[in-house]
Amino acid sequence: MSADRQPQTPLLAGPAAGRRSRAADDLLTAMALEPAGQVSPSLYETARLVSLAPWLTGHAERVRYLLSSQRADGGWGPPEGYALVPTLSAVEALLVVLRTAPAVDPLTRAVDRGLQMLTRWLSAARSIPDTPAVDLIVPALTAAINRHLTRADAPPALRHWRATPRLRLPNGMDDRRLTAVHGLIGAGRAVPEKLLHALEVVGALARGAQGVRPTPSGVVGASPAATAAWLGPPDAGERHPGACAYLEGVVHQHGALAPCATPVTVFERAWVVATLTRAGIAVAPAPHLIRTLTADLSPAGITAGPGLPPDADTTAVTLYALTRLGVHVDRECLWRYETPDGFCTWPGEDGYSVTTNAHVLDVIGQHLATRPDAQPRYRAAARRLVDALQQRQQPDGSWLDRWHASPYYATMSCALALAEVTGPPVAVTSLTRAADWVVSSQRADGSWGRWEGTVEETAYAVQVLAAVGRGRPGAEEAIERGDAYLAANSAAQDVGPALWHDKDLYRPTMIVRAALLAARHLASGSDSARFQPDLSLTG
Repeated sequence: MSADRQPQTPLLAGPAAGRRSRAADDLLTAMALEPAGQVSPSLYETARLVSLAPWLTGHAERVRYLLSSQRADGGWGPPEGYALVPTLSAVEALLVVLRTAPAVDPLTRAVDRGLQMLTRWLSAARSIPDTPAVDLIVPALTAAINRHLTRADAPPALRHWRATPRLRLPNGMDDRRLTAVHGLIGAGRAVPEKLLHALEVVGALARGAQGVRPTPSGVVGASPAATAAWLGPPDAGERHPGACAYLEGVVHQHGALAPCATPVTVFERAWVVATLTRAGIAVAPAPHLIRTLTADLSPAGITAGPGLPPDADTTAVTLYALTRLGVHVDRECLWRYETPDGFCTWPGEDGYSVTTNAHVLDVIGQHLATRPDAQPRYRAAARRLVDALQQRQQPDGSWLDRWHASPYYATMSCALALAEVTGPPVAVTSLTRAADWVVSSQRADGSWGRWEGTVEETAYAVQVLAAVGRGRPGAEEAIERGDAYLAANSAAQDVGPALWHDKDLYRPTMIVRAALLAARHLASGSDSARFQPDLSLTG
């Protein structure tokens, strides 16, 4: 996961399989020029830098960003429960700013409006999205805000909050896990890699914590906030030059802001290659691309970012992409993630990811297709995964997942995996239901989307219909209308809501571009036949 910015070997330097696409060539070239990966800024992470690293270049710009991005209702971030984490982070950060800066009206008004929104939201019984570390982040920030509000030196314009009840935790959430993490770090014990990504939740305890081992370059948990928390303020003693350089590089690349995770080199390139090649778009097996995808591959799998543990999702998509490139890979590392009901994203995962299991099924399906003599273990795993995905299909025909806010991403992942590994008649009912749900949920303008029509979600929906929906009532018209929407809005491919789950929602720019190219390629019908179970006589 190198983040160096040295000149790169072009990714398209070699023989290609499938149909060449000038747009795909341009995407791959652009991807090579940004080796750390391209992801959208995070409100949560940016606010954490305001709170934890006011010394870092761009502090004033980050404060202005928080003020300018506040919503009309006083919150920050996406709709529904996704607003909670970024709103807590922004309010806490601005309260820190108010302790060291004059209590100017814009700051106090923003905090007051944010507190009003949080009070309303937390007093109602609302669902909390299953985002990473939410059970640590929400208690940590709620407690920090409550401490700010009880300080004797609170700004006069906010002192009325001292007489109000403290912010409460959402229904069903407590601080027991956060307390356990405090105890672990306070005792100097080794911190599991999984926890490093949200190390900032322990506040001052994170500074130089004995149980934390940064990467050789000084990155903690692939996270700017976690790295800033571990590094501490300039007066915290000797400072790690690599960690300082990492943070300066992040804010330079992102215009003073910060994403939740960076670098994400392997994650970005694996998803892009898998998406393009699966749709029949040529990607050359260039040496630099292959080195990137294989450099950190180990018997434990591969990580999504430096300082994170290996995970089955990144490992599976990387193995799938390498096989598509014609590179021989050993799939045995996936077995460490096997569980009685499928595959976990990492050992000890809380919850179940249908997209992780769909991506593992992709890899097993590849193996079974090319190795008729495959071990019985692979065939048994494929049957269990097919059953698990079918059992978790929603009544309306869609799938939902813990790594993406949109059902269209999960539905695409599951439908394509089932179609490629089984064909008729094993999964035909599930694929029929998925295709029919996609047709029925199209918007009047030809788009699809959870909150509004988006290029990203429309690209996923078109891929489902082009891959497994041809022959179903209304599918061809829906593909045509969806493709027309994509053609008319392709210039807006880099804007739209962030939908991918991290500590808050983010948008992986290159992966979304690849999804758009794949959808438009498949909509033409040129590479769809190889996916098709016959759904025309079903239902």
